[in-house]
Amino acid sequence: MTIGLSAQRLGRAALLGALLSTTASLALAAEAPAAPAATAPADPADPAANDDASLVGQVFVTARRREESAQEVPIALTVTSAETLTQTGVNSIVALTQLVPTLQVLSPNPRNTALTIRGLGASYGLANDGLEQGVGIYVDQVYNSRPGAATLDFIDIQQIEVLRGPQGTLFGKNTTAGALNISTRDATQEFEADIEASYGSLNFRQFKATAAGPIVKDKLAARLSFVGTWRDGDLYNPKSNSYQNARASTGYRGQLKFTPNEQLTVRLYGDYAVQQPECCTQVYVTVGTTLKPAAQQYAALAAGKNYTVASTNPYDRISDIDDPIQADQWVNGLSAVADYDFGAVTLTSVTAHREWDWEPRNDRDYTALDVTRRSNNPSHQKQFSQEFRLSNNGGQAFDWTVGLYYFDQNVTTHGVTEYGSDASYWLLPATNTPASLLEGYTVFNDSTIDTTSYAAFGQLTWKVSDRLSVTPGVRYTQEKKDGAYVQTTTGGSVTTDTTLLNRRLGIARPQNFAAKTDDGAWSGQIAVVYALTKDVNAYATVSSGNKSGGINMTALPLTSAGTPSLAAAVIRPEKVTTIDVGLKTQWFDRLVTANVAAFATDVKDFQANVVDSGPGALRGYLANVEKVEVRGVELDASTRSIGGFKFYGNLAYTDGKYASFKNGPCPLEKIGTSTAACDLSGKELPGLSKWAGSAGAEYRAKTSLGRLTGEAYAGVDASFRSAYYADSSDSQYTRIKAYEIVNLRAGFQSESGWEAFVSVRNAFDAEYLQNITVVSGNSGLVVGTPGDARAVAFTLRASY
Repeated sequence: MTIGLSAQRLGRAALLGALLSTTASLALAAEAPAAPAATAPADPADPAANDDASLVGQVFVTARRREESAQEVPIALTVTSAETLTQTGVNSIVALTQLVPTLQVLSPNPRNTALTIRGLGASYGLANDGLEQGVGIYVDQVYNSRPGAATLDFIDIQQIEVLRGPQGTLFGKNTTAGALNISTRDATQEFEADIEASYGSLNFRQFKATAAGPIVKDKLAARLSFVGTWRDGDLYNPKSNSYQNARASTGYRGQLKFTPNEQLTVRLYGDYAVQQPECCTQVYVTVGTTLKPAAQQYAALAAGKNYTVASTNPYDRISDIDDPIQADQWVNGLSAVADYDFGAVTLTSVTAHREWDWEPRNDRDYTALDVTRRSNNPSHQKQFSQEFRLSNNGGQAFDWTVGLYYFDQNVTTHGVTEYGSDASYWLLPATNTPASLLEGYTVFNDSTIDTTSYAAFGQLTWKVSDRLSVTPGVRYTQEKKDGAYVQTTTGGSVTTDTTLLNRRLGIARPQNFAAKTDDGAWSGQIAVVYALTKDVNAYATVSSGNKSGGINMTALPLTSAGTPSLAAAVIRPEKVTTIDVGLKTQWFDRLVTANVAAFATDVKDFQANVVDSGPGALRGYLANVEKVEVRGVELDASTRSIGGFKFYGNLAYTDGKYASFKNGPCPLEKIGTSTAACDLSGKELPGLSKWAGSAGAEYRAKTSLGRLTGEAYAGVDASFRSAYYADSSDSQYTRIKAYEIVNLRAGFQSESGWEAFVSVRNAFDAEYLQNITVVSGNSGLVVGTPGDARAVAFTLRASY
């Protein structure tokens, strides 16, 4: 890896020091006389454990940082196992949305990835390094700050828990919308190996391999995994005679598990992943009619250049750009998780350093015209975190966990935008504007932001009786941000004409500013669980979350004096209150599991893309929406094998709206020659389908053909989403229509350890859009990314 090498060495040196310090202190504790070991929860993957009738039909999670049955946790959650991920072909968080309807991911490229749960968690329409995500991604207890990690392939996953609602009480980083708690497989003292290869449509190739086993018997074990994915592009570009939006990624993950005695366990993790595809462009979707004069709208502009788009049907999958593209990212990290069992309590230390590099190239006019030649924002991010938790090892009346969390992050971006020979014609008024005014006009934006977060948290479960439990939790977070932004310009034709100069400065003008924010906030929860019967639990939870204030790492709106409005630099914290009530039930000796949850969420000072209504030029930037409301009901159901059949189904109804949003961005159809703010109060929350669901079935049967014995199986998985807006302005031209996707699979699993299956994704070749973008300049052009067409793949796996 070549990018940010010196920073990585420094960061890893600091991490190594922290790891050695943590391990040394725990090792000293290990020399103390051993206390009687607490009884560990049974492992549901252990056949011997499953002989206990009380464990049949149970799924264990660590949503509350201790292993417990998912049915006893007062949190609305969905658990997806490694087997389900493999069988359904889900290789990333982006694809996980087909199994978890309350999770939504919009990802035109890794940097602009937005994750939401119940419609909350991200600001649509404007990537900004000065904001935190509302949906936390945790891998082996480590918070991953960059949402681009959602586009990486899964490596050696054990299971994924999608937790809905604020999760700040026990998780390191305070998250207001929910969390993805991802666990990878553990190193073992028994040798095991897995290898998997797939080949399919569009020259799809994927290879996975894992090896694990002992290094020092009963003391040190290791695990190493690899995944590589390649696929040709699915968009044809006649300009370059090539296929674009390809996939090309590799990833590595390693683990060392050190168990010097029965009390101490130290796990050291390392991972490295790289994506270098020719990606990510979008294709023509439609043209919207604006309030601009006809001469400044797309039809007239295109006719004036004798320009005809290659195709007006996005499902022809023909791109029309004339500049190179790339979406390269590198992600790597080291972490150590140490647990020391003192008998009555367990001390856990989680130490981590992570880095992310982003090197894009874009053709942001999405046409074959020379409007925007370059629009790139390369970024480098590094983070360090340290968490300490102390938990009791189970008590008759109380279970508790307390902890401290520290997080430090720096994000540095060096962006450039260059305009071409058609830019003046396309972006500026035609009257007396020379074509050369914007040709070569180049805008450089440099920003850096440091974030430092401290938190203390605790949660207690009081077992009032055999049936009733009460769980209060509290957290205090202090977070500081320090940012600086500099924008400079150069190039374009030389002129002293004030009108022309102002037209060019209206596209971008030099400015710089620095800002700080420092805020502290309490958050917490109170949850009550009552066991109506042995297998029916009712719960109610009231939780609050707080997303810290932010800094606009983009050009600010201007004051009447033409200077940046520093009042707009700092964004107030976002405050969330959620009420959840639900039933978690199992029936017929736990043959059927059915859970239902209803929730109401109110958000004050929602952080979003807005339009300034003060003096000076109006432009989009990040600020606070007065109030957002979300209400909904969710149903999750599944069965164990019934005569060889298994079924599952998830359904979510979610109604989200801007309760009060007076200075919102105007939809495309209301944009005129001078942009104005629009009142979006009462409008739908973007990125949110009112109805979303998934369902599936699988049949397995014992099969014996001579010496070939095992199970033959076939399965179907379907998902759907109702229509939703893909842009924060709720423009009628950015509404993604409802769609359904059906996937099929069939295969054979041998008793000797190998498996072969064929899968058909999007079996009925449904046409749908993954995302929609209004092209800058507001000519009316709208582009988007079509979802994957029907694809067939064959997979062969072997385990030892």
